[in-house]
Amino acid sequence: MLGYVFKRAVFAEDANYNDATVITLIMGTCLVLIMCFGLAYLYSGLARRKSALHMIFAVFMALLISIFQWYFWGYSLAFSSTATNKFIGNLHNFGYMNLEGTVTLSDEKGYPELAFANFQCMFASITICILVGAVCERGRILPIFLFSFIWLTLVYCPVASWAWSSHGWAYKWGVLDYAGGGPVEILSGFGGFTLSYFLGERRSHLMVNYRPHNVSLITIGTCLLWFGWLGFNGLTCVEPSMKSVYAVMNSNLCAAFGGMTWCILDYTRTGHWSAVGLCSGIIVGLVAATPASGCITLWASVILGIVTGIACNFATVLKVWFRVDDSLDILAEHGIAGVLGLFFNAIFASSTVLGYDGYTDHPGGWVDHNWKQMYKQIAYICAVIGYCVTVTSIICFILNKIPFMKLRVDEEAEANGMDEDQIGEFAYDYVEIRRNFFDMQHFDDPEHPETISAHGSTTASNTSVSNNGKLNEKDSSNAVVLPSSNTPIKQASV
Repeated sequence: MLGYVFKRAVFAEDANYNDATVITLIMGTCLVLIMCFGLAYLYSGLARRKSALHMIFAVFMALLISIFQWYFWGYSLAFSSTATNKFIGNLHNFGYMNLEGTVTLSDEKGYPELAFANFQCMFASITICILVGAVCERGRILPIFLFSFIWLTLVYCPVASWAWSSHGWAYKWGVLDYAGGGPVEILSGFGGFTLSYFLGERRSHLMVNYRPHNVSLITIGTCLLWFGWLGFNGLTCVEPSMKSVYAVMNSNLCAAFGGMTWCILDYTRTGHWSAVGLCSGIIVGLVAATPASGCITLWASVILGIVTGIACNFATVLKVWFRVDDSLDILAEHGIAGVLGLFFNAIFASSTVLGYDGYTDHPGGWVDHNWKQMYKQIAYICAVIGYCVTVTSIICFILNKIPFMKLRVDEEAEANGMDEDQIGEFAYDYVEIRRNFFDMQHFDDPEHPETISAHGSTTASNTSVSNNGKLNEKDSSNAVVLPSSNTPIKQASV
């Protein structure tokens, strides 16, 4: 009886699927998801200790919102097969409806469209996760919920449709954007820079001795990003082929030469090797490879890595020129690197490499004497940047006018740290004492204050105590005061 109740007919569509393509899409989905986790820890390490958990929370929350948005109508707006215009899709696949069919590329067998939708969901997720790094140390969490959903709908989905949908104007025009130089890198880089502008600069008097609080987290985050990026770039061609192998090798070459170049430049200026600089160079190389890894030759990737390492290193000064506190250098490391990758496609894209997947037929770039590709790439770059900055500015402006949706915290919250103000929890299992000694409370016994020197030994010789029990300014820079049991402990301000 139970066997009869639970008996189901065999799913007939399964016979039409290419097993290798299905597993490729599933693995690609998992690998790009890992990038979001790596990004969370990268951003956490780049922030100060008092805002470390805030960055992890912001990235994770953006990931959750993006998954819902993509299921709700994001995929349909970007990839619906029944769309008739060149700019955005329709709601044919609203709520993942009508995705039971099979998509065929190069042979009689294809893959379930649902698997492709899940894979593309992770592209939308990593894009918004990169962008929310702009809220570092001063952005409120609540507006990020609404911002992420609206931005993905009005900015990401249309541009993804331009570049990757068979109805998109850039796709039909022959623009080369392999894995997301426009939809992922330019949108996240320039979108994050625009959000940083509306958030405003962090207060300078709270920026004393600013530096990343945990370089180990930065290196771990970079490792996870690099690992996931090979799936991001290598599996974008959907069907496993020589192009997958080529894209992985191009990505590694760009990362290697980008990392070495950035690191050497830092050494020539400071005389020290920088682990943060090394990670930054690796990331910009991977970003530049995103639109180009499935288009250009291996030797061109070496040039791209070197050029990107130099250009993006110097591009970090753009935030100073424009007086925008791009705290995590999202513009330089994603926006500018994405532009360079797209530009290189115009020169070094090879019709042979493009055809390694077995179904792409494109004349290539200048190396194949296709001179028209240059103006197509430049027009596409300008269109994506202009659209992104304009619409993102409108979204930020309107959100700031809505009650309870103000993007930025107040000065007291910034001083206390985002973990204390926005999360209510901390990244580490101890509570620090404020380093501003003049904010400390009175001691129970001002005649015998105990202090610990910077080297950890108990001493009272480095400080003097005034009549009211507070530290005098003289010789107090290297001491940390231990409060009595009745003294409230506050979160560190640095």
